Amino acid sequence: MTGDQIASIIYLVLLGTAVGGWFLVSSRDQMNKTLQHAAIWGLIFVGVIAGYGLWGDLGPTRFAAQSVGEDGAISVPRSRDGHYYLTLDINEEPITFVVDTGATEMVLTQTDAERVGIAPETLMFLGSANTANGIVRTAPVTLDRVELAGIPDYDVRAWVNEGEMRESLLGMGYLQRFSRIEIAGDRLMLER
Repeated sequence: MTGDQIASIIYLVLLGTAVGGWFLVSSRDQMNKTLQHAAIWGLIFVGVIAGYGLWGDLGPTRFAAQSVGEDGAISVPRSRDGHYYLTLDINEEPITFVVDTGATEMVLTQTDAERVGIAPETLMFLGSANTANGIVRTAPVTLDRVELAGIPDYDVRAWVNEGEMRESLLGMGYLQRFSRIEIAGDRLMLER
């Protein structure tokens, strides 16, 4: 548990104690009614704690962390949304990609392109890509340095998408650099 989680639990316990104490003190002569109210507030308190505990499952998707084994294989757990996410350092800036074996190339969002030093307003969006949302215009770029788990690649071809995308896509143009790509159970394994 993190310090924030412990502090939140302490806060909820103190709040529950204060509410419960108020009920007991305020209506000593109506103890039966007080016990009913205490039971209701106790159930509300338990519901809040349960909701807090389940927030990670119900709330925004968190990306699972990739790891590197002793043999150099990169292991990526499946995220709660069913996708695999990899964080690559592009020009020393960490960028999170969704692994998309249906995508031909590495595609950056305009926001991620700006983060790695590419100004989208200077690009020529002359290419096009067929996506689930229709045809979008793309601009070719060359990334000076792309690093995944300590493995650098230089002068990597990628595309910047002119349309709206939630995250950048890691397509087969980059993934084919690996000698083995395997999905087993809930893990994606990559080996060079």
